[in-house]
Amino acid sequence: MAEPLRPFRLRGCAGPQKFGVAAGSLRGLLRKGCRLLQLPLPGSRLCLYEDGTELTESYFRALPPQTELVLLGPGESWRGCASDIERLLAAFCSQQGAVVEAARKLLTDERAPHRQKLLADLIHNLSENILAEDKEDDKKWFEGLESRFKNKSSYLRHSCESRMRGYMREVSGFISNVHPAARDAYRGIIDLMADKLKSVKYNGCYFDRREEEEAARLCTAEGWFSCQGPFDKDDCPCKHSINPYSNRESRILFSTWNLDHIIEKKRAVVPELAEAVKTRDGREVNWEYFYQLLFTLDNLKLVHIACHKKTNHNLRCDKTRIYRKRKQTHEIS
Repeated sequence: MAEPLRPFRLRGCAGPQKFGVAAGSLRGLLRKGCRLLQLPLPGSRLCLYEDGTELTESYFRALPPQTELVLLGPGESWRGCASDIERLLAAFCSQQGAVVEAARKLLTDERAPHRQKLLADLIHNLSENILAEDKEDDKKWFEGLESRFKNKSSYLRHSCESRMRGYMREVSGFISNVHPAARDAYRGIIDLMADKLKSVKYNGCYFDRREEEEAARLCTAEGWFSCQGPFDKDDCPCKHSINPYSNRESRILFSTWNLDHIIEKKRAVVPELAEAVKTRDGREVNWEYFYQLLFTLDNLKLVHIACHKKTNHNLRCDKTRIYRKRKQTHEIS
């Protein structure tokens, strides 16, 4: 007795178009599907759309009507929804302009807030011009900036330098809290730090794509930055990431991220430096250790504003590194 026909939704792996096909057996469905999609019957097989499970006759009989299936020809494979995502990403790369234009047209008629956001985010991300570096290649990125900035790295270097200069001003401004007898020594350390900062161009190389060796410590060669907070956990729980080179909106958003001192600048590092100068008692203050804490990635991490903890970190300077032995000179008799 022939098995009753049951309806299924059938598609090939090369495209999203679906067909309604009814069959009473796996063999019958396979035969009809091959005729419909013009595939050879030998070597073809059917699998579930959702996870790629290949069908057997017994499995087929247990399937509910309207199950979505994929017909695979010889040599073809299907890994479930991931295969559709791979094809979608491939389309983004090869037909980016067409995808953006299609998304814009859909957005004009879309009313559901969630789908509106997805389409807007898609347009935003696909409009990126990450590889462009010079102003003439991505003029929109430079809108609102001073005309002196001719490439993206020069602006981001400037932003980094501005932060470092701000940290230097804070260290200098603390001198009124230093014991009067120690202020000259404190000024001397400030001068040493300022000279070192100038010699390394205020560490702006951390944000220069062309300074690959240094930039790789904080970002990839393509300019992606990842949130490294909160300070007491290994990873950012929200997996924040950004590429400020990509478009104007990302450049502006990146300005809200913080360079967070793990051992806090105001609560710990600068007061400890002032105390070290006051109580040095003939010892040499290890100013380079304090420089590392204030101005380098040894104690700085890039943090999304939502992950920037304003509470006390309760971390202190390493007492064993505050002073260092003076260099001794030996006379030759």
